[in-house]
Amino acid sequence: MMIDPNILLQVRDLRISFRVDRRNTVEAVKGISFDVPRNSTVALVGESGSGKSVSSLAVMGLLPQETTVVHPGSSAHFDGRELLALPLSERRKLCGKDIAMIFQEPMSSLNPVFTVGYQIGEVLRRHMGMHAKAARARTLELLAEVGIPDPAAKIDAYPSQMSGGQQQRVMIAMAIACEPKLLIADEPTTALDVTIQKQIMDLIARLQKKHQMAVLFITHDLGLVAEIADRVIVMRHGEVREEGAAAQVFGAPRDAYTRTLLHCRPKLDDRPLRLPVIDDYLGGRFTLEEQLPQRARGSAPGDEPVLIVKNLAKSFTLREGLFGKREFHAVKDVSFTLARGKTLGVVGESGSGKTTVGLTLLRLHRATGGSAMFEGRDLFAMSERDYQAYKRRIQIIFQNPYASLNPRFTVGQILLEPMRIHRIGADDAERIGMAYELLRRVGLPEGAFHRYPHEFSGGQRQRIAIARCLTMKPEILVCDESVSALDVSVQAQVLNLLQDLQDEYGMSYIFISHDLSVVKYIADQVMVMHHGSVVEMADSDELYRNPQQEYTRALLAAIPKG
Repeated sequence: MMIDPNILLQVRDLRISFRVDRRNTVEAVKGISFDVPRNSTVALVGESGSGKSVSSLAVMGLLPQETTVVHPGSSAHFDGRELLALPLSERRKLCGKDIAMIFQEPMSSLNPVFTVGYQIGEVLRRHMGMHAKAARARTLELLAEVGIPDPAAKIDAYPSQMSGGQQQRVMIAMAIACEPKLLIADEPTTALDVTIQKQIMDLIARLQKKHQMAVLFITHDLGLVAEIADRVIVMRHGEVREEGAAAQVFGAPRDAYTRTLLHCRPKLDDRPLRLPVIDDYLGGRFTLEEQLPQRARGSAPGDEPVLIVKNLAKSFTLREGLFGKREFHAVKDVSFTLARGKTLGVVGESGSGKTTVGLTLLRLHRATGGSAMFEGRDLFAMSERDYQAYKRRIQIIFQNPYASLNPRFTVGQILLEPMRIHRIGADDAERIGMAYELLRRVGLPEGAFHRYPHEFSGGQRQRIAIARCLTMKPEILVCDESVSALDVSVQAQVLNLLQDLQDEYGMSYIFISHDLSVVKYIADQVMVMHHGSVVEMADSDELYRNPQQEYTRALLAAIPKG
């Protein structure tokens, strides 16, 4: 096979299957081919299950050997070498030095018991043969290069002492430490705020040009890579659906799936009654040119308040050194009114206090000041015994359904447990009937009742988490980044479900998110937080049309334009 010297990575007929049991396999990648030219940025785009991450892990040699089948005829040439035929020892020398990878979740990739300086230095010692002093000096340079403030102090910090954006910058520093020829970035900004996301995207683009690297950028969000990619490869169900120059794919996509993927993302200038999903377009229920019915949003003078929060404050006591203590004010003097049947969007960067507000309202944190009046009673002033009756009326959907569902419980047990605790239903027979109805209501089959959380996709797990909340028949639902890590189509399904439930039951939502496009779609009012304080609050349309504060304008400017 002829290898073009201008092509750094050439993948041909890559087919990968996974063993389900002794007899059965599932084909995850179905004979895909693509090129990554030298000094270029190629975006590999698709929904979960499309095979994009599996393809990159095959290049890195990180797929589990016991359960992975790479079919004969598959090829991945890197800089003239056939990666799939290399011995494991040779592969390890190559990966980390000439090929490096940034993973989606830095806290799962960074070792919590070692300092970030030690972990970056380990790469330099192993692959570059540097001694400790030289490795530390180079680590300081790398931390400065990726924009970590005060590198001399941060080099001895542990991952848990850094923000999510800083952790991801540490991962990037580790990846570029040996100046690799190819950098693979697998969903590196999925759970980050829009401003941090833009900083990371700009950083990767800047480093790519500075070090003359090739970058393979993997994401489910086409709009995210519009400004940095030279070429775009769109995958679905293990196959390449479209490949071309970024300008062509974004300007005149040829494949129906690509056009649909671009169309499903919530838009700042459009608010349909229901968000279209992939199957709506591919199944012919909508056309891309069709103007969908619009939904009006906003507050009205006659709105009935369900929750009135005044001067909410929350502080934490932090240890400094052996004996020192410092008070950290996470939330400062926050006031708002939540109307019945309406949605309050809460936006801001990590550390702005938005999640702390939600957790404090549910008394998962103890408020250090202020009041939260619900039906004339202050939630913060109640005894634990009195508050028990209110627990079922205020529920929360957490960001990560993987962590919030007990892996040892079946879905049925997850749904029945809160009903038993709060004595909902006359007996288990009635509760089981209610659980089946809830599964149907959130779009899951009855058979899900007997299955475990790990058997479901991320979007399905979030539906289970919503069903668990609905067992309580709550009046207020706090949604804490509940759609931030989902594909655009699955995200649309969950948002449609939340909207249907609000229309049917009149629930009120406090919708916490860093995705301003999603907040624009679902919120009636938006509260912008920064460093624990409210900097701006207005009806959704008015705030997006005419933001008053510079911080709000900066958040809106960071939204991907693709």
